[in-house]
Amino acid sequence: MPRHDPIPSPPRSTIARFWRIFRLLALLSVAIAGIAVLLVGRGDPTLHIHMVIATALGIGFTVLLGTSLMTLAFLSSSSGHDEAASHFDEEHERE
Repeated sequence: MPRHDPIPSPPRSTIARFWRIFRLLALLSVAIAGIAVLLVGRGDPTLHIHMVIATALGIGFTVLLGTSLMTLAFLSSSSGHDEAASHFDEEHERE
């Protein structure tokens, strides 16, 4: 019975690179959430604290999630693991 190739583990430098980028993205998401709160509260004098919290958390986590996933896609592309998977598909299409 054929055995599957083991999943390669990323080197520590790639993980450190991700966390370094992630910290910068966390600062970016906090800044964007702050701008969103200012824009929401700009024209409404009866703004409730619940609306401010919901806006800050919603915008902040959405930006953080989107940018983190794109960072993972770019790091995966630069690691070379995607090329190995594409060659695997080409070999099976020939059969």
